[in-house]
Amino acid sequence: MNSEKASSPISPATAAYATLPPEQQQQRLKELAAVFFRLGTVAFGGPAAHVAMMDDEVVKRRQWMSREDLLDLIGVTNLLPGPNSTELAIHIGYERARWPGLFVAGGSFILPAMVLVWLLAALYERYQTVPQVEWLLYGIKPVIIAVVLQALVKLGRKAAKDVPTVLAGMAAIAAYFAGLNEVALLLLAGLAVMLFKNWQSRGTTAGAFLLPFSSAIAQVGSTTATAVSIGWASVFLFFLKIGCVLYGSGYVLLAFLQRDLVEQNQWLTSQQLLDAVAIGQLTPGPVFTTATFVGYLLAGHAGALAGTVGIFLPAFLLVGLVNPWVPKLRRSPWARGFLDGVNAASLGLMAGVTYTLGQAALVDGPTVILAVLSAIMVFCFKVNSAWLVLAGAAAGLLLSLTGLAA
Repeated sequence: MNSEKASSPISPATAAYATLPPEQQQQRLKELAAVFFRLGTVAFGGPAAHVAMMDDEVVKRRQWMSREDLLDLIGVTNLLPGPNSTELAIHIGYERARWPGLFVAGGSFILPAMVLVWLLAALYERYQTVPQVEWLLYGIKPVIIAVVLQALVKLGRKAAKDVPTVLAGMAAIAAYFAGLNEVALLLLAGLAVMLFKNWQSRGTTAGAFLLPFSSAIAQVGSTTATAVSIGWASVFLFFLKIGCVLYGSGYVLLAFLQRDLVEQNQWLTSQQLLDAVAIGQLTPGPVFTTATFVGYLLAGHAGALAGTVGIFLPAFLLVGLVNPWVPKLRRSPWARGFLDGVNAASLGLMAGVTYTLGQAALVDGPTVILAVLSAIMVFCFKVNSAWLVLAGAAAGLLLSLTGLAA
């Protein structure tokens, strides 16, 4: 019996990437590319919706990792500067196939949005208008609310594991509506839960190695564009600096761009910047592909590529450096308490974002009906979120053509 167990082969789906033969390594990379390219094509709704879709695909359908492992990765990405949902995709890629998987997963997730935004930027430069596709978001937004709610329920069961984490999550919800700094809140929640769970210990340096995660906070707001001419190199350096220090959503990115590109350097007008952000919101995938649009307006095709690479490159490098430490953090009782607090606070922030998204999405009777039907489909029938998003887009078009859309 024992010899049979010892000789039983390890499933290629769960085996470590380095132990696989070359053909199976290639197959794993192809699978990563297919999954994240599809997610990047249908991932409307911002980071909260992206996380929900990744949870559905990676944990539920493919069982690449446990929900607790995914929560740890979510907690770590919230402590790093850069686009959170893209960093989560990069983390998952690293977990599956190390550095090759890191670039394949992240690049595949970014590519659909980048290409679409690039095309829209070229059309915009010619016609100076944003395409009118409100019907698309009209149908998709209510579906996204149901998808995010499902993820909140699933992830919340893992994150709210005891009284300290429940309190951290509730505090995060309150702090979100109070408008407090998200990164500071995550750090405080992590420290509070860590200290509460280890209050009997007298060690004072156990969590010191976590401080590098927050070292960039003091730099936020220090990025300043100083280039005189607008070439692709200037675009790359400008967005590289933003990618290194920017925390928060696409709305925080808007504040950076408004100050540096519009007010200080006067490279863009306020209307052009608002149109750029609108394009980022209208397209699937990471909102940070706004950099593709701005880069094109500033320096043509080379600028579009330079802006995209510049803003996303720090995310790839940071995840590759930090990811190997995640299991070590989970084994330390102090670090485990810190991550528990950060995970709970992350879910609290996600709940606050969901409420805000709901206010923008549920604007009339048809959108409420769409949200209810979508919730029934995801909770009762376990329908894949990608299909629901496509169905929401079709419903939005149908409602627009019949004149029932708001």
